[in-house]
Amino acid sequence: MIKNGFEVKNKKRISYLYKNSKILKYKPWLGDLFSFLYDSIMKKSIFPKKFEASIDDHFQFLKSVLKDVHNSSILELATGSGNISEILPCDNKYIGTDVSEGLLKIAYKKFSKKCFKDYTLYLCSADQLPFQDNIYDICICNLSLNFFSDVNSVAKEVSRVLKKKGVFIGSVPVPEKNKKQSVIRGNLLSENDLKEIFIHNGFDFTTYEFNNGALLYFKGILID
Repeated sequence: MIKNGFEVKNKKRISYLYKNSKILKYKPWLGDLFSFLYDSIMKKSIFPKKFEASIDDHFQFLKSVLKDVHNSSILELATGSGNISEILPCDNKYIGTDVSEGLLKIAYKKFSKKCFKDYTLYLCSADQLPFQDNIYDICICNLSLNFFSDVNSVAKEVSRVLKKKGVFIGSVPVPEKNKKQSVIRGNLLSENDLKEIFIHNGFDFTTYEFNNGALLYFKGILID
């Protein structure tokens, strides 16, 4: 499953990547020392104050989208604290990635309490995935595309690791839905910008008819 050029060392369910015998390190946006605050910050600050959105509606919508996904190979970019474990049916094979070791440790605790039998968490970046080509059925990325410095590189990597007809499911704040011009961290791309990037990388791009503050919900089906 791991492509040439990477070495992997596992500690519990977290996999650490090495190149030339040197561990790859990343700088998380929150900082690993504050990972324990992530869920609280999202619930009490980011969703109501920045996104002007409902976190409960967010998770309920994702649950409705994923409820019929079974026995599939799932990749998640920016796993965060592992809240997808509350949504995704546990008969799927799950691979989670994030640049924050602290968040992955929290995610591990959440997944370990659920019925998932096949899951692994990788400390790695979305624009340099260590996986072989054409192995995943679905890729999920929630609330994180604005933190990636080069979304085109991320979309290119996703198109590489997804199987043909594989599906990308994403949610991200976009400037045109940010009605009160709240200060949202990262680089906000418009719906048209995202559509252009994903089409350029071989996806059929469609949006979900679901309104939740500044957030855009969309999917891409790999057709090339």
